[in-house]
Amino acid sequence: MTDEDFMRAALEQAREAGSCDEVPVGAVVVLDGEIVGRGFNQPIGRHDPTAHAEVMALRDAAARLGNYRLPGCELYVTLEPCAMCCGAIMHSRIARVVFGARDPKTGVAGSVIDLFAEPRLNHHATIAGGVLAEECGGLLSSFFAARRGRTLVA
Repeated sequence: MTDEDFMRAALEQAREAGSCDEVPVGAVVVLDGEIVGRGFNQPIGRHDPTAHAEVMALRDAAARLGNYRLPGCELYVTLEPCAMCCGAIMHSRIARVVFGARDPKTGVAGSVIDLFAEPRLNHHATIAGGVLAEECGGLLSSFFAARRGRTLVA
């Protein structure tokens, strides 16, 4: 499977979040070409500020693999990770992060800052951004436009 295939799986998770009236961000964790963890944004429904898509997918993968470390795993997420998620990604030892849309307000994989490139930190994942960016960003734009009571014109 390709990066686009795994990002489509993350987009399925994002749509699940949107159907729960959560911000539509989704993530999957992949090991050796197989999805081992899935997650979508759930902070509102879970009353948990840490229930971002990445954290939920990391928790799912860690439980399935029986290890809080996820060496060799890749994380696919529809939106550039925030600082909290970056910390969780580093602590879990994810090898590679692939994201869709950039987040100019809270993204830490190059948009606001690049924590993944910070040499003083002890783990550095490889980063690839912009995979299916238009589709990932469009899902978010449509969600927020609907929330504001407007229809987004394509």
